[in-house]
Amino acid sequence: MGLAPRLQLGQRQTLVMTPQLQQAIKLLQLSQIELANYVERELETNPLLAESPREDDAPAVPEPAVEPSPAHSTDTADTLAEGAAALGEADERWSGEYADRGGDGMASRAAGRADGEGLPDAMARIAEGEMSLQRHVLAQISAEILDPIDRMIAVRLVEALEPSGYLAADADGIAAALGVDPARLEAVRARLRQLDPPGMFSRTLIECLSAQLADRDRLDPAMQALLDNLDLLARRDLSGLLRRCGVDAEDLAAMIGEIRALDPKPGLRFNHEPVRAVIPDVHLRRVRHAEQGEVWEVELNTDALPRVLADRRYHTTLSRDARTKEAREFIAERWQTANWLVKALDQRANTILKVAREIALQQEGFFRHGVSALRPLVLRDVAIATGLHESTVSRVTSNKFIATPRGLFELKYFFTSSVSAASGAEAVSAEAVRSRMRRLIDGEPPHATLSDDRLVELLRGEGIEIARRTVAKYREAMRIPSSVQRRREKSLSGAGMAIQAAAL
Repeated sequence: MGLAPRLQLGQRQTLVMTPQLQQAIKLLQLSQIELANYVERELETNPLLAESPREDDAPAVPEPAVEPSPAHSTDTADTLAEGAAALGEADERWSGEYADRGGDGMASRAAGRADGEGLPDAMARIAEGEMSLQRHVLAQISAEILDPIDRMIAVRLVEALEPSGYLAADADGIAAALGVDPARLEAVRARLRQLDPPGMFSRTLIECLSAQLADRDRLDPAMQALLDNLDLLARRDLSGLLRRCGVDAEDLAAMIGEIRALDPKPGLRFNHEPVRAVIPDVHLRRVRHAEQGEVWEVELNTDALPRVLADRRYHTTLSRDARTKEAREFIAERWQTANWLVKALDQRANTILKVAREIALQQEGFFRHGVSALRPLVLRDVAIATGLHESTVSRVTSNKFIATPRGLFELKYFFTSSVSAASGAEAVSAEAVRSRMRRLIDGEPPHATLSDDRLVELLRGEGIEIARRTVAKYREAMRIPSSVQRRREKSLSGAGMAIQAAAL
């Protein structure tokens, strides 16, 4: 069979990522701060793009004075609508490309901290005064606390930290705002006190010093007695301390030296840069109407939206004065880019609002009753309800925040897997199941800790069909020991308290 050149006609479809579509994808996944920086750069490089005054109620997209050439007359709204499907097909390719570029650098740095990477260098940055207290603690939380509800509580406690590292905020108030049991919040605080540096999240000086001594394995009953009587140490009542601690003078002097070597305010070793507040993209408010009664309303945070417009007058002036072909092409390209950006920003805002409204509708029980009422929800549910692609919903909910009466949450938080319910009842979210497991374990008596099998029985009694291996998986994810380990730890804790009481 001989080889010969020949012509062959055929049809095929390929996905073309136009610069405008790439820009639309990029805008969807940017946070408020990243978006503000992006728009600022566009204002600096595009002379036909102008910032609109806040008090200006004129339309943000004026009609173009000069009709663009046919090559630039694409309808932006139609292009964005058609591009929604293309976003799904190009999701992995473009997301990977954008992640490799690192965007503006902010997303990649945040991801690095979330993974807990770079922790070996963290202490060096602390010594040089470069790392803030919040950043250091959040990096550890990302690695140590895996349960979503516990992590939400932990982040809220970090926000309440004082520069000294102490926690003076009202625990009951925080628990009520989050809709969680105060005992669970206290359990999360106990875990946070074990993070580096020891002594953080303490409420009193004794708590702070106790945590540091426990980290050094030096918190014995005699040392605890010394901490409980620091007022005697302040008055230099050494004879009283000798009686309370049950040690001789030499040991007491060594113990006092150890306490003086501790850090009473461990948070002050960090660089206390101003904390950057997260800017909510949308607000959720409870409104009472005469006809509809009490309803939830979702509104865009218009104060945070960039307000830009295509400068029609300047475009007219430049087009009239353009003498060369290159100048006319440059003006046409800049004008088309300015109009596209304005419309893309409007499309982005409307998409965020549409998705946020659907999430508020799906998770109304959470806003009324707290974490235990969180419903199972996946991206596909919101995508079907809104008519958007799943990848679009994923981008819209990443790094976007909603301010609610229960606090500030990332939109991603409301997506959770489901656990089957008995007798055909509505499924329960995995977070709600973990919350109930935590409540049951926190309330167990020391002499009768709940096994995984017993937890399965109790959950089934509440209408939740769950397998034993799932209970074990959730328990391990929440870093809760087995029933045998919990019983042993509680027995040792009770024995330690008895020894301490006897020493006093």
